[in-house]
Parts: sequence; structure tokens; C-alpha cells
Amino acid sequence: MNYIDRIKMLKKEKKITTKELSELTEIPVGTLSKMLAGYSDSPKLSYVVAIATAFNVSLDYLICGIEENHNNYTLSSEEIKFVEKYRRISSHSKDVINMLTDKELELVSEETAVPAAPAQKKTTILRTLPEGFEKREIPLFDLPVSAGPGEYLDSDFASSDSIKINVTSQTSTVGFAVRVNGDSMEPKFKNGDILLVEETNSVEYGEYGIFILDGDGYFKKYMGDRLRSLNPEYGDILLNQFDEAICCGRVIGKRKRR
Repeated sequence: MNYIDRIKMLKKEKKITTKELSELTEIPVGTLSKMLAGYSDSPKLSYVVAIATAFNVSLDYLICGIEENHNNYTLSSEEIKFVEKYRRISSHSKDVINMLTDKELELVSEETAVPAAPAQKKTTILRTLPEGFEKREIPLFDLPVSAGPGEYLDSDFASSDSIKINVTSQTSTVGFAVRVNGDSMEPKFKNGDILLVEETNSVEYGEYGIFILDGDGYFKKYMGDRLRSLNPEYGDILLNQFDEAICCGRVIGKRKRR
């Protein structure tokens, strides 16, 4: 469980929506949605502190899952004295003590270990797979990303699964996948298509990208000051009409339908 999972768990326990958490922490709802969707690898420390404060938990718990220790009697007086002495000695002396401790633990382990059965000899055959035969796993976000008027990116939509893709030179930069919802990018991209996305905070003119505009997710073609659909029934989306516009990644292709 990572810090995103713990935030979602705390939201569920306290029955707080993403919008309510945004109000408590003063984090823009679009930024918060992006964090909970896993698009932000390095969120601002101030955001993490604000979330921990809102839920009345420690940073150690939120980031690392370390429960707060309320026991004042965990160490004995002799153990406390030993720790204080250990902190004052040189690095070389610490290395010696660690080596002796490891050796002692090995001896104790050997004395108490149950004899293992004789190991069977195994023959290992090494081979190199041709390009495209090897696979790797990437996250699949069931937002779903809208190819229509926009989809609100609440944490309930942002729960991720995973898929396996072929390892090729073309897919080496793929960081995650998202599922299309809508028909505005037809005929090239259809409803239900799984998009392969390279994580980046900007795309070039004419490239396809995943965008969050004031908390709503879009899959569109970037045209400088606007986002464009391939289906002529949908009009352009002007970026200057939104307070917050975030690029989450560049779409480099789609997974073949089975």
C-alpha cells in the first residue's frame, strides 16, 4: 500500500469526497485528482502535509505506513544506554559491532535451524526473446478518459488495474494506459480503446495527449491554444476558458483489440 492508497482508505473511512478534501486542504481539485490518479510522482510536500493534517495522521504514516508509537517502554534501560553509546562511536566502530552482531545471529540461526533436504540440481537454460515476445506490466487507469465532453477525475474513477504489453522500441517509453470513453476521437480512436501513454507534462503541436482541465479528464489533439476532436461533430476546447490545464502524458498508440 502506497501513500495514494492510504489517502483513499482515509477518505473512505471518514466519508470525505475529493471535493471536500480539496476544501479542507486548499489544494485545487484538479491537482488533487491528478495526485489520486497516480499521475504525480513527486507531489509538493506542502500538499502531503496538508492532507496529513486534514486526516489528523502523521507524515510517517501517510507516506511510509508507519504507525505512531505511543509506547514509552519499548526499550529497556540497558538497551537505551547501548543505543546512546552506539550513536557516539565512530563509523568504523559501528561497522565492527554490526559485523559481530551479524555473525552472532548467523550462529544462533544455525543452531536452531531445521536441517534442509538435499538440494536438487537444476539446469538453467538462458535464451534471449526476439523483440515483441517479452512482456512487461503497466498500470491501467479506468478513469475512463473522456473522448467526449469530459469526465470528472474523482478517486473512485482513478482506481487502477494493470495490463501486459509487448516490449518493443516503440513501447519502451510507455508509463501507463488509460481507457477511452466516448466517440469524439473516432474514427481513429473508438470507445473502449486502451491508450498507451508516455508520462510527460507537455506535448508538441498536433500530438495526442491526456489532459485535465479544472478536474475533468480529456483525450484530445493538442493545437496550441485549444484541444481538438477528430469527430467533426465536436467543437474545439479553448484552453483559456479554464483556470487549470494540466498535461498528464503523450498518447503514442493504442493496444490492439482482441
